[in-house]
Amino acid sequence: MLKINNIEVKFHGSILVLSGVSLEIGEKDAVCLLGSNGAGKTTTLKAIAGVLHEEDGDVTHGFIEFDGKRIDKLRAEQIAGLGISLVWEERRVFQHLSVEENLLVGSSIRRGKEEGANLRRKFDIVYGYFPRLGDLRRRMAGYLSGGEQQMLVIGRGLMGYPKLMLLDEPSLGLSPILTDEIAVVINKIHDDGTAILIVEQNARLGMSVSQYGYVMETGKVVLDGPSDKLQDNEDIKQFYLGLSTLGRKSYRDVKHYKRRKRWL
Repeated sequence: MLKINNIEVKFHGSILVLSGVSLEIGEKDAVCLLGSNGAGKTTTLKAIAGVLHEEDGDVTHGFIEFDGKRIDKLRAEQIAGLGISLVWEERRVFQHLSVEENLLVGSSIRRGKEEGANLRRKFDIVYGYFPRLGDLRRRMAGYLSGGEQQMLVIGRGLMGYPKLMLLDEPSLGLSPILTDEIAVVINKIHDDGTAILIVEQNARLGMSVSQYGYVMETGKVVLDGPSDKLQDNEDIKQFYLGLSTLGRKSYRDVKHYKRRKRWL
């Protein structure tokens, strides 16, 4: 469904942020993109969604395809219309609109397919995933808790009938209990047929909702494989899960990944 082929991303024409990034997502796949803060994960999502130009960024090499069509030169609204939904980090709700009005905004990009009964059916689906939103449908979004706002932005992303959802740090700022609840819903969304690309610093969450994972460092993919295999990787255990079979070590002794050159 989605193919990123050896892309390079620069900001302001000279600041190189991504270099040689390649990844693939098949129809109805769930894939996680792991890495520390500043690794290039969010920039990768922005490149897919077509919003780099808002920050004077551009894909300067390589290409991105969705359903066999090149999209890296399309506008964000065109990409959304093809069925790609980006759920931003930091729960960007329209604070002075109600829950239901926020959801209506999410439906506007593909409104031709969702008049009348179809639109109501989509509301019912979102409220089925998040019953709490149904109870709060008339409340102003700015008065919701952090967890409720996270439910709302995911629900708003679903209103556009996405084939692929891009989730940027959905666990950010949430308690462990709420993080587990969000993970359950993400798994349900995927089980119901929507492909998922989730960006996470929380490696446990990312790998629990995906079948395949990529690890990024300093704008490059340095490791990839099935999520269950990544969980058994000693480097992943040590750097992302806080586990090690090697005993206590000084910081100076911590090893780095053996970077793998990605050839196409």
